[in-house]
Amino acid sequence: MSDEKKSSGGKWKFITLLILILIVVIVYFIFNFTYSEGNRAGVLTKFSKKGFVFKTYEGELNINGLGNISNTAIGDKSWPFSVTDEATADTLAHLEGRRVSLHYREILKNMPWQGETKYYVDGVQVISQ
Repeated sequence: MSDEKKSSGGKWKFITLLILILIVVIVYFIFNFTYSEGNRAGVLTKFSKKGFVFKTYEGELNINGLGNISNTAIGDKSWPFSVTDEATADTLAHLEGRRVSLHYREILKNMPWQGETKYYVDGVQVISQ
């Protein structure tokens, strides 16, 4: 009878381990799956590094189509985004007030250390005026 209990206990440990592995895979998939990707163009109006515990790069792009920062009136559309790549962040830090095209990817859900938004910019191109 003790052999039967040992095999039953081993079976439950195995099932528990499989369930934990499945949960880890699902969580990894949800927090890293690229739902969409594309480009957005506009004027870079804000870019900073912020956060209490997790410092992340956050920015805003004015995409109202006017291309003029002085026209930021009610109704202007700003698009918030996050940056995880240090090189891309350095480039963006020097482009505030300029017209840019940003390549981004959108994930399903973000974790606090990934940034405040679910849009991650990974490429920058300056638009000639």
